[in-house]
Amino acid sequence: QLQLVESGGGLVQPGGSLRLSCAASGFTLDYYAIGWFRQAPGKEREGVSCISSSGGSTNYADSVKGRFTISRDNAKNTVYLQMNSLKPEDTAVYYCAVGRSCYLPPRPDSWGQGTQVTVSS
Repeated sequence: QLQLVESGGGLVQPGGSLRLSCAASGFTLDYYAIGWFRQAPGKEREGVSCISSSGGSTNYADSVKGRFTISRDNAKNTVYLQMNSLKPEDTAVYYCAVGRSCYLPPRPDSWGQGTQVTVSS
């Protein structure tokens, strides 16, 4: 099983920012695409953003385009999600997972435990 640990969540006011981290242990992220996903209470999990193994390609859900930025630091074996201009509807548990491509489902054995993001005044 691939171990991923998400961190950086918290409570933030609307319009605020957070940076989430997804750190891998026991394996290298170099050869994987990494995706960020989120699940709000009562809703299905949805894809938020993904970055290719090379870092040269990224994609975003329409709901976060222009506000979120995904990046990776292979030297630190970590992927980040910078979230700006946060809205209450961004409230969810955020997860990262890896796969061979951003256009394929992530490996089912790679899901982390998630980090809670709450946007509220």
